[in-house]
Amino acid sequence: MPHGLSTVLFAATLGVTLASLLYLALATCKVVLYKNRRLREDRPQAGKPDLRPVTLLKPICGPDPNLYENLRSFCQQAYPHYQVVFGVSDAADPAITIIERVIADFPNLDLGLIVDDRLIGTNFKVSSLANMLRIAKYDILVIADSDMRVQPDYLGSIVEAFEDSDVGVVTCLYKGSPIGGLASLIAAMFINEWFLPSVLVALTFEKLRFCFGASMAVRREALEAIGGFEALADDLADDYMLGKLISERGYKIHLAPYLVENIVFESDLKALFLHELRWARTVRTVRPIGYTLSFLTYSLPVSILFLAVTLATGFASAGVIAVALAIGLRVFLHYAARAAFGIASPAMPWLIPVRDILAFLVWCASFLGRNVQWRHGKFSLDSDGRLTVVDGRLNV
Repeated sequence: MPHGLSTVLFAATLGVTLASLLYLALATCKVVLYKNRRLREDRPQAGKPDLRPVTLLKPICGPDPNLYENLRSFCQQAYPHYQVVFGVSDAADPAITIIERVIADFPNLDLGLIVDDRLIGTNFKVSSLANMLRIAKYDILVIADSDMRVQPDYLGSIVEAFEDSDVGVVTCLYKGSPIGGLASLIAAMFINEWFLPSVLVALTFEKLRFCFGASMAVRREALEAIGGFEALADDLADDYMLGKLISERGYKIHLAPYLVENIVFESDLKALFLHELRWARTVRTVRPIGYTLSFLTYSLPVSILFLAVTLATGFASAGVIAVALAIGLRVFLHYAARAAFGIASPAMPWLIPVRDILAFLVWCASFLGRNVQWRHGKFSLDSDGRLTVVDGRLNV
C-alpha cells in the first residue's frame, strides 16, 4: 500500500475509533450518573389521594414465559383506583386461560378481558389496543407489553407527571432480565449495556420526542388529538410514532424515574438475530441519520477493525492500544450497568465480544433489506415505517 494512502487510511480510521471510544466513555459516565440520580429521587407515596384513576391496557398474544407472574405484578399496585383491561385477538389463544386465572385471583379489582379479532390496520397490537379502548373507563391510559414486570409503586411513579397539564405522554426506560439460555442472556445484555446507555447519552443532546413501548401512559385527549389508535394502525414503531405525533401537537413527553423490568426470553440465537434485526430495521426507518451513525456505539468491533488497518499500514501499536482501551471501558460499562440498573443475573464479561460483534453484524445486515419477521409473519417496512404484508399476518 502506498505510504500516502496508508497514512490517510490510518488517520481516517483513527478518528472514527477515537470518536467511538469517546462515546463509550461518555456512556459509562451516564450510567454511573443515572445510578446516583435514581438514588436521590423520591418516589410518590403509595396511595397518594390526589392521583387520578387510570386504565391499564395489556395487549397479549400467546403464553409468553412467566406470563402469569408478569400480569400479576400489574394487579398488585399500591394505587387507589385503577382498571386493568387485557386484550387478545384470537379466541383460541392459550394465554386466555392464564388471564382468566389472574382475574380470578383478584376478585376485588376492576379487571376485564376483551377477545376481539377486529382489525384497524396491519399492526395487530394497535388493533387490540383500539378494541380494549372501548371499555376503558378513565382518561389516563397506561399501555404495557405482556413481557414486562413491575413493582407496586409503578403506577404512582408514572401517573404523578400528569399533574402538569402540558404533559401528554409519560414513558419509562426498561432493563432486561433473562430467563432461559445463552440467547436470552445475550439479548438482555443488549438492553442493559447498549440500549439503556445509548438513550442516556442521546437525552444529553436532544429533547425526548418519542416513547418506549415497554411502558407508555397517555392522556386520552392527547390520543384523540392525533386521531386515536387508528393513526398508528399500520406503523411497526407504534411507540415511536405515538410520542412523535403527540409531541407535534404541542404536548410534553415526560420520562418517568422508573425502570420497568423486561422479562427476556429468546429460544435460540436465530430467533435473537431476527428479533434484533426487526428492531434495527425499525429504528433505521424512523431515525435514518442517527441510526446510520450508531456504528460509533460499537466500540469493540470498531477498534478491532482499526487494529486490522494498523496491521496493514504499519501502525500496529496504535491498534493494540485502541483494542485494550475498548475492552477496558466495555468491561467497566458491563459492571456499571449492573450496579446502576439493579441487574440480578450473573456477571459474564466473557460474553462481551460475542454480544458486541453480533450487534455490529445486525447493524450491517439492517441495510441489506426492508423485510422483518414478527411472530409468524413476514412484512416489509416502507420508508415511512408503515407495514406491508409479505407473507402471513402480524400479531401482537
